[in-house]
Amino acid sequence: MSKVSVLVVDDAPFIRDLVKKCLRNYFPGVVIEDAVNGRKAQTLLSRETFDLVLCDWEMPEMSGLELLTWCRQQESMKTLPFIMVTSRGDKENVVQAIQAGVSDFVGKPFTNEQLLTKVKKALTKVGKLDTLLASAPTRATSAFANDSLSALTGGRAETVKPAAPAAPVAAAKPLVSAPKPATAAPAGRGQGQLRLPSGVQPCVIKALSLKEALLVVRRGETLPQVLEGAVLDLEQGENAEIARLNGYLHAIAALEPKPDSDWLQLTFKFVDQDAQKLDYLSRLIARGSAQKHFVPGA
Repeated sequence: MSKVSVLVVDDAPFIRDLVKKCLRNYFPGVVIEDAVNGRKAQTLLSRETFDLVLCDWEMPEMSGLELLTWCRQQESMKTLPFIMVTSRGDKENVVQAIQAGVSDFVGKPFTNEQLLTKVKKALTKVGKLDTLLASAPTRATSAFANDSLSALTGGRAETVKPAAPAAPVAAAKPLVSAPKPATAAPAGRGQGQLRLPSGVQPCVIKALSLKEALLVVRRGETLPQVLEGAVLDLEQGENAEIARLNGYLHAIAALEPKPDSDWLQLTFKFVDQDAQKLDYLSRLIARGSAQKHFVPGA
């Protein structure tokens, strides 16, 4: 029986590892290649045959949209399943990708279930699903509830005891002094939106660098998890410019020194290598620091 071959394209190593380990965990027989951008992926596609492409949108050298357009121009790839794994969910971006011939979307951040459901749907259309399922362990269908930490660790996370729901996770020393307790997040600039697999949370940016951001969010019914993939939407400037930055939660702590703290302090590590995003982030740090919306991180 032939193998199912998948190409994973993303400039962020963390995201590539997340996708690859998720697929290998549930379908150990799958063959996976990866590429750091569209240009590298183009080279691989020119010399190898793949059954599915999982591709980021924003990448240096060649974007996911440019790679998709090139694929659809090749006679052998006109029906190749091509799934965009991206934080770009705006209507205009979706329409643009559909017009270019995209097969489907997976929004960042994603859960194992969301990713695997899209993969199964795409491969069903080209008659490859049975081959993929034949290589899967019997536990695959019952493991969809695992979160992104499980995908990252190749399924080993199930042996770790979950933390008590009300207990804050220990974190490194805060980059800045905690603000006085409040019933609502401070208004004004220096705010963003954190998209987690469990939902969207408004956040306040307390410190920012090219590598990480220190965020404050209101505690909800579901606590964020360390190593959980997320997307940070930042808006700054007179033109309301928005950057969608991919990353993961590196540390989580209660903002106040008590177990029932209403606020959490999150350290969010960036994983993007895209030059445009890094340039935007540099300008955002300079502007936000000068206007004292937040302090520059270490």
